[in-house]
Amino acid sequence: MRFLPIRYVAMAIAVVLFVASLASVLLFNSGWWLLLASGALTLLGIMDMRQKNHALLRNYPILAHFRYLFESVRPEIRQYFLEEDAAAHPFSRNQRSLVYQRAKQDIDKRPFGTQYDVYQSDYEWINHSIQPSKVGSHDFRITIGGDRAQPYSASVFNISAMSFGSLSANAIRALNQGAQIGRFMHDTGEGSISRYHRPEQSGEPGGDLVWEIGSGYFGCRDEKGNFSPEQFTRNATLSQVKMIEIKLSQGAKPGHGGMLPGAKVTKEIAEARGIPEGIDCISPSSHSAFDSPIGLLQFVEQLRTLSGGKPTGFKLAIGHPWEFFGIVKAMMETGITPDFIVIDGGEGGTGAAPVEFTDHVGMPLQEALLLVHNTLVGAKLRDKIKLGASGKIVSAFDIVRTIALGADWCNSARGFMFALGCIQSQSCHTDRCPTGIATQDTLRQRALVVPDKAQRVANFHQNTLKALAELIAAAGLTHPSDLKPHHLVRRVSANQVKLASALLPYLEPGQLLSEAEAGSTSTLPEVFARYWPIAQAHSFNPLN
Repeated sequence: MRFLPIRYVAMAIAVVLFVASLASVLLFNSGWWLLLASGALTLLGIMDMRQKNHALLRNYPILAHFRYLFESVRPEIRQYFLEEDAAAHPFSRNQRSLVYQRAKQDIDKRPFGTQYDVYQSDYEWINHSIQPSKVGSHDFRITIGGDRAQPYSASVFNISAMSFGSLSANAIRALNQGAQIGRFMHDTGEGSISRYHRPEQSGEPGGDLVWEIGSGYFGCRDEKGNFSPEQFTRNATLSQVKMIEIKLSQGAKPGHGGMLPGAKVTKEIAEARGIPEGIDCISPSSHSAFDSPIGLLQFVEQLRTLSGGKPTGFKLAIGHPWEFFGIVKAMMETGITPDFIVIDGGEGGTGAAPVEFTDHVGMPLQEALLLVHNTLVGAKLRDKIKLGASGKIVSAFDIVRTIALGADWCNSARGFMFALGCIQSQSCHTDRCPTGIATQDTLRQRALVVPDKAQRVANFHQNTLKALAELIAAAGLTHPSDLKPHHLVRRVSANQVKLASALLPYLEPGQLLSEAEAGSTSTLPEVFARYWPIAQAHSFNPLN
């Protein structure tokens, strides 16, 4: 048995140095710096051995602190030195670099071929044409709410929902000014419309807003937290607000409410949300304005009317299929249709959430988008409703893939955060964001210079659409809306590939209606055969 276990060596060295330096000071009046350093380490070691919260520190005094130090910088070490360029955790270095380059107007080309294994399962590509087309403009647009009083011509690539409070004031200002420069839309998130979303208050034009209404009814609530038509009308009729979006759930934490502690409810956040300053702010997990599919659609119609006929729809992450089927049955029963639906993939979200929700709750974007698109096609409603989609979309190919699968436009949250300078430190929930984006710390926010970052947001949008135009032209098409599932190819094994149109299920127009009339669902994909018959318009619960 050794006289001194090796785990105590650091402590022993500190004690020996302390005794020696103390003697040197007393005898020769020198070595003060060594006395102070060794004394501090000795004191630290004694405290480590006496504390009762960390077994590691009691067994490894002084030494264990190195473990905690290395652990604290582990994400940075992985990201800067060890991470593979194509490994997405959650976004790869290649993806982040692409956004940075396009935001800064740097060269975004890459030499020496792809870094992807093109024979690996799930590798995807778009087929090109021998006769490429000529695309006149990369400013691709779609009309949402074409038969409404105030239709909106939207870009096919926009800023997804991120609230003031989650993002800093400077981040919101830069995103909105970037949207104004590039003529695309900026979703407010459920935190409502803040003073930083409205630069026109200081004489500058503001970017187009999609006002998101969550279960807390921020910006449109009464003193009890219920929906207020009067407060809603005041904001909804602002000229900067182009569309109204009811948030049913989000990809980051579907089915989960939230609370903003009173200490974080500043004067500005309270002003934007219409809540008392310094009081805990609750976001319920469900809405109080409706409790059924028909109630949801009646709420859509109410908001559309109060806003003066602006396009109105809802956003959701797909969970129980029969709930969305019930909403579609309610559309057929009432004749009320939303102007748009935004599908949030379960893999997405800037919002911090419990790990179990982040990893295991919510349908991924591909399956969610297919379910919504197919249901509307099968019910003969697809031509009346535009579909937006969000979930890890940062490149032109991401847009191509998503639109080919069934979307009309794409939203991106983290892509535009990268354009602002986000380094994926994943410290959004700590209020210590190193780039001043996801923090309310005024000193940290100063790092984000609004005019510079607003231009980078606009650059990223424009250069991504230019790349999209090149992809569309290479495929022999003239607009992203021409993309169909047969343009997308996916490898399913080392020696087999399939078109998305053959690999994924797609319904024929009216197929749900014809199957229901025939009294048989045997030819439908399993999710429709099992859940369409039990969905109901008057309740989110299944029939049985």
